[in-house]
Amino acid sequence: MTSSLVLYSYWRSSAAYRVRIALNLKGLPYQLVPVHLIEDGGRQHAPDYRELSPQEQLPTLVDGTLVVRQSMTIMEYLDERYPESPLMPKDIEGRARVRELMQVIACDVHPLGNLRVLQALEKDFGAGPEQKAAWSRHWIALGLKGFEALLARGPTGRFCHGDTPTLADACLVPQVYNAVRWSVPLDDCPAIRRIVEACAGIPAFMDAAPEAQRDAQ
Repeated sequence: MTSSLVLYSYWRSSAAYRVRIALNLKGLPYQLVPVHLIEDGGRQHAPDYRELSPQEQLPTLVDGTLVVRQSMTIMEYLDERYPESPLMPKDIEGRARVRELMQVIACDVHPLGNLRVLQALEKDFGAGPEQKAAWSRHWIALGLKGFEALLARGPTGRFCHGDTPTLADACLVPQVYNAVRWSVPLDDCPAIRRIVEACAGIPAFMDAAPEAQRDAQ
């Protein structure tokens, strides 16, 4: 079991949250280095962090001499590099479905409500708090509606794909956390609510939660 993993994270970053879930589900010990996204104008813009992440984004994983960026790449790297407790199905069809569900969250929903977008809405378009909240609610609700429909079309079990957690669940849970934060109604998403409730009782998810992080505010 390695102890050389270092994760640069922020407690309320959805992308970092999903990687923390994956690390915990795989039982991989890691050192967490907080990078505050707001203080001092955003410490992700500091020169030393920019050396690790030229895009000045979180998360970043360091595994020995290897630096891996982008949460989706990090999670799949971890699953391939450390094959114990796999988080992807064995069959190619199953892996395709899990990746589809992952991409719905990570590409179609999460980016539209991340900090950079909300800051740009305020700075460039004069959006106030209520307008930014309405923007986030719209895109989260639309994305989760599509996710719910996809769950109904596949081998969804206790979790997104079958009866053990996969990387799809690691992506879903942080997005639902954001949905609750932005007061998005989930009445029309019974499968999502059931899956998130199942995840909530698993220590790997509990320990990855924003409020459980040492940099939580």
